[in-house]
Amino acid sequence: MRLAATVFFVTLAVTPAHAVSGQAPPASGFAARPIVMLIDNRGDLCTATAVARDLVLTAAHCVVIPATYRVRVFQNAAMVEVDKIRRHPGFNMANYKASRATADVALVKLKGPLPDIVMPAALAAPRRVEVGETLTIAGFGVTQAGTAHGLGQPRMASLVVTGKPGSLQIRLQDPETKNERPGLGGCTGDSGAPAFDGAGTSDSGNDTGKIIGVVSWSTAPKSEEGCGGLTGLTPLLNYRDWIVTTAAALGSPLAP
Repeated sequence: MRLAATVFFVTLAVTPAHAVSGQAPPASGFAARPIVMLIDNRGDLCTATAVARDLVLTAAHCVVIPATYRVRVFQNAAMVEVDKIRRHPGFNMANYKASRATADVALVKLKGPLPDIVMPAALAAPRRVEVGETLTIAGFGVTQAGTAHGLGQPRMASLVVTGKPGSLQIRLQDPETKNERPGLGGCTGDSGAPAFDGAGTSDSGNDTGKIIGVVSWSTAPKSEEGCGGLTGLTPLLNYRDWIVTTAAALGSPLAP
């Protein structure tokens, strides 16, 4: 399976188009209901999140090359054709390839509604995250870098914010391995995957995952190339208004 690119916007050996590596559990509850596979005629796969019945959110680098795209629903293998693609106007592929910050978010309008088994997720309230917070990612990527193991199977992982999070980038790590040895994190197939605000459960015990960022890149431990070290997010803080406005213009009001 081909990757969309080889570098991102940090000075690290990063890997695009990611997945949940390691011994991550199957995605369930709030993390499983809205995610779908975004595939193209070249055989590439990214993860996307339903934000309306006929609209999904993903990474801009997943839809930058002209191709025929479709969405696949893992629960029943239904396929839905893509109608329109809207990359954020601030996304710059040259910056992306040169490991500089860019607006790595896109909306994909479908030709028809997703099956009822897919439940759109809401966007989180705009805010900056802090070091030590837990965010949950969910995607369809491989469980081991350089292989096809686990590709297309939904998995989830709760990761902790590390480094210096800001409005352009958030770094996550496995709280058990702390980027020192292989752990949970994004890997091939998870580009575009959602990062949900918090662990996804409210004080009342209800599933309440809301999207706060999109998976953009990953590294192996100690910033080597691969997976299982750091997972990089593009936070939605700067792009939330564009998502809301563009969804409305496409005739797909967002989930409340």
